[in-house]
Amino acid sequence: MIIVELEGKRLEIEQPSLTCMALKRHSKLPDTGDCLIVAARVNGKLMDLSTSLAPSPQPYQVEFVATDSAEGLAVLRHSASHIMTRAVKRVFPEHRIRLGVGPATKDGFYQDFGLPSLSEEDFPRIEAEMRKIVQKGEPFERRVVSKDEVLTLFAGDELKLELIGAMPEKEFSVYIQGEHMDLCRGPHVASAADIGAFKLLRASGAYWRGDSTRQQLSRLYGIAFPTQAQLDDELRRRSEAERRDHRRVGTELQLYLFTDYSPGAPIFLPRGTIVYNELIALKRQLMRKWGYQEIRTPTMMKRELWDISGHWSHYREFMFTLEVDEEDYAVKPMNCPGSILVYKSAQRSYRELPLRLAEFGHVHRNELSGVLSGLLRVRAFTQDDAHLYVTPGQMQEEIARTISMFIELYKVFDFAARIVLSTRPENRMGEDALWDRAEEALVGALHSLGHKYELRKGEGAFYGPKIDFEIQDCIGRDWQCGTIQLDFQLPERFDLEYIDKDGKGHRPVMIHPATMGSIERFMAILVEEFDGHLPTWLAPTQVIVIPVSEKSVGYAESLVRSLCAEYRAEYDSSDETLAKKIRNAHHRRIPYMLIVGPKEEHVRTVSIRDRREHEKQGVPFERFRSVLARDVSTRKCQPYLADEFEEFVKE
Repeated sequence: MIIVELEGKRLEIEQPSLTCMALKRHSKLPDTGDCLIVAARVNGKLMDLSTSLAPSPQPYQVEFVATDSAEGLAVLRHSASHIMTRAVKRVFPEHRIRLGVGPATKDGFYQDFGLPSLSEEDFPRIEAEMRKIVQKGEPFERRVVSKDEVLTLFAGDELKLELIGAMPEKEFSVYIQGEHMDLCRGPHVASAADIGAFKLLRASGAYWRGDSTRQQLSRLYGIAFPTQAQLDDELRRRSEAERRDHRRVGTELQLYLFTDYSPGAPIFLPRGTIVYNELIALKRQLMRKWGYQEIRTPTMMKRELWDISGHWSHYREFMFTLEVDEEDYAVKPMNCPGSILVYKSAQRSYRELPLRLAEFGHVHRNELSGVLSGLLRVRAFTQDDAHLYVTPGQMQEEIARTISMFIELYKVFDFAARIVLSTRPENRMGEDALWDRAEEALVGALHSLGHKYELRKGEGAFYGPKIDFEIQDCIGRDWQCGTIQLDFQLPERFDLEYIDKDGKGHRPVMIHPATMGSIERFMAILVEEFDGHLPTWLAPTQVIVIPVSEKSVGYAESLVRSLCAEYRAEYDSSDETLAKKIRNAHHRRIPYMLIVGPKEEHVRTVSIRDRREHEKQGVPFERFRSVLARDVSTRKCQPYLADEFEEFVKE
């Protein structure tokens, strides 16, 4: 008797064995057009659909995994990686191809090859072979072999042998698909025919095991979906993402520049510095409202401090270190130790807690050059950081306050945040009782506010659980921005105390909240979200006055002088035609254009065009100032549109 608990139902099946695929058919669970069941979770473990269930006194807990989940899509794409590998071997039969790693990723899949090079010119031939393999529809077959056997199977591939040698297992799984065999834990789709649609995206170089001292391999990236329609949607999304790329748009708008003289450390130009400062001003406004005090701590501090914090022993490879006066120093990768020095500068009473210390700290991390990406992955950045020192009894309330502040900031940009709770990892510091209390405080805070959240077990930091905030942009990409982390370890390491009502010293708890995460990264997200059309309050130039001819330059200058006391305004003094001036303003994504000529000057009016090309003529200048004031003060995400403006004028 095989007993299965599936989707809340108990099934009793009289068979000597039963595959998960047969169970799927028995349960009459259909695949839909764009959603394919590709694996099964059996008693908590992800397995192939070909896995057999034998009779057992205990029921099997079974959950089918489909491609409408990240997990199911990863199974499909991992299988596509194997099919791509098989196709590459067919296209280059003259090479003894050694195989590196070939995982599914959040955005697709890749495979590393020991080949001299791969280029886009090779893609059509590789894709053609992939289509042949998919059309033939051969199954993925899993075999479990001993270590001696697996060493024999991969005797000609030194890369695989190195991986096998580093593994402690006594048994290994290999997958066979046609003439191709690879070492792999799986699971995989039932057959190649399940790979409905795919496309190769790009080729690049990659060092073996990420080590720049090792050999360079050729890495081939691809994407796969159950249907062609899904693939087409994804390719359109990628094309739109490329068009909005903050590196291109920000350079075009003269916000910042990237130079080989400071890799991973962008240079902000005057216009970009305006945006940078406005984001900080927004956060400072929230900090005042929510009771934070701002501090500044040194960028470079002695090794002794980083020894106490644990960074020197656990994080040194990501730190920039140097020697000064024969002593070791480090450029700070985090702001926490500096904040702790502020806390320790005076004896603290329970009456002072919660103590909320915020810092826009400029930090540096020694990221590998290969992972640097515009403003999104840098070596030098500014964290909108804070450190909250609370009593254990204040944790839940303080976390709830912090969550509310985060949500308030994201609403400014119309971002709806997905909240993720990450709990204790296996490799952690501290007693389980402390972890219990910390996780209870985070859950209690979320429940008190009525927020839904996603639970990710085991993904917390080694020193405490955390809440992350993920926002989704207008083309469906997820960005991890804010985080709230609970920390019992640094107060212990630095021997932090506060004097409680009983007159004795007690250990505070630290909370690490960062709302934007980094100013640079958040700016990149905004540039791409708005395609450079930043909200009026954030735009480097909010208003440009365009005279229709030389005769109206004086009037244009007077309007700009009037606006400049409160707003960022300029006038176009170029010799271009009126049409070209308007095109230039659109190209610069300036929210408002005021077009003025003799007629407007005579009655002190303006003709308004916003960057969405809505137009309103004959508006009194002071009336426009009221519109602008309302636009900036309310921090609207877009300038007033024509119908909204019409209603406002009537007020």
